[in-house]
Amino acid sequence: MINKLLGAATIAAVILAVAPASAAKKMMMAGCSGANFAKTEGMIDAMADGPSRSMGQQEIAMAQSAMLDGKMGVCGMHLSKAMHVSMMK
Repeated sequence: MINKLLGAATIAAVILAVAPASAAKKMMMAGCSGANFAKTEGMIDAMADGPSRSMGQQEIAMAQSAMLDGKMGVCGMHLSKAMHVSMMK
């Protein structure tokens, strides 16, 4: 009986460890989509010239480069940074 409980606890621990990791990976990949690029580029283009706009354009360029290299996690990170820059005043 104790062996069955330990087995069930082990399986539950593995499922809980793997499920959030796979969900996070899917979210990173979804963040680097054409729709998000278009939205972010539009927000950056609407900004007044200045250091924030320049930083946002650089982050978009790095996100595009990462996407072309197949590094979707890096792409999502740079696109997220560009979105945050576009929200700054």
